[in-house]
Amino acid sequence: MSLEQHHGGWVIILSFIFGFMLAIMPLPAWANAWRPDWVAMVLMYWCIAIPQRVGVATGWFVGITHDVLKDTLLGLHALSFCFIAYMSVKWHRPVRLFPLWQQAIGVFGLITVSQLLGAWTRSILEHSPVGWSFIYPAVTSTMLWPWLFVILRDLRRAYRVF
Repeated sequence: MSLEQHHGGWVIILSFIFGFMLAIMPLPAWANAWRPDWVAMVLMYWCIAIPQRVGVATGWFVGITHDVLKDTLLGLHALSFCFIAYMSVKWHRPVRLFPLWQQAIGVFGLITVSQLLGAWTRSILEHSPVGWSFIYPAVTSTMLWPWLFVILRDLRRAYRVF
């Protein structure tokens, strides 16, 4: 019986830190609505790549951290990131076989549901109508997914994260 050792945990942590940095980076007012959901995309990648190490608990922790950084309702991102992590872990085997453009469609769906959940919660709390702007982050995340996937995959292979 051999003991399995995990390598490269610092690569996972640094990728989430980089995602948080991109999430809170100031943007012009016109571009703020189009900000990709970097943290959710990093979470999706690691849940697909190594679901035995990154899962729903990681999604909850990352979501709570994101709530604190963005000064939003505590648990809002945690709930949506748990959903994203659950769906990513549940479907990780077939998704690995999909080409990047089909994976990007899945990213669009998951981030759209996540953004819709946040917009719905904000509309209830603030009594403001939900517009179509909740879909903008999903569009930009879909376009950036192939590049993020390739970068994180190359980092995972270079540093032998498993």
